[in-house]
Amino acid sequence: MATHTFDAQRNRPYAPDYGLEADQTGMLTWGWVSAQMQQARNYWVATTRPDGNPHAAPIWGLWHADVFYFGTGATSRKGKNMQRNPNVVIHLESGDETLIFEGVVSAVTDTALTKTVYAEYGVKYNMTSPEAQAELINSGTLYRLAPRRVLAWLENDYPRTATRWNF
Repeated sequence: MATHTFDAQRNRPYAPDYGLEADQTGMLTWGWVSAQMQQARNYWVATTRPDGNPHAAPIWGLWHADVFYFGTGATSRKGKNMQRNPNVVIHLESGDETLIFEGVVSAVTDTALTKTVYAEYGVKYNMTSPEAQAELINSGTLYRLAPRRVLAWLENDYPRTATRWNF
């Protein structure tokens, strides 16, 4: 499994009413996070509208070299929101295997990286024809998530598995 390339501190989330222990017994590993991100098909992104209200939308994405990438059109609601305010929350669909990323997105401008990510994305989502690959590359902006905080736990073993990474 990939090793996270950012400097992160792993500890317990702040949740004083849930009986979280200070020790690290049962905490999840970054390998678990990476495996969940790799195998997930759908993700949710939450952005902020210009009036300050939240906006959430399902997205497809790719976990590549321990980084999360996803694309969207510049004129989509989430695209407009991220251009104005790049702070986002991205999480998996499941509340049973909870994984939440809080961070900042930025547009990927490296052409070689964009092609590599979209080639893997095409395999993941069965879009491998040359036409489909061209459509992916030309369909909008590719974003990269830089996490500030990651929260994870297993619902059937909470609070023992509750884990937080601060970057």
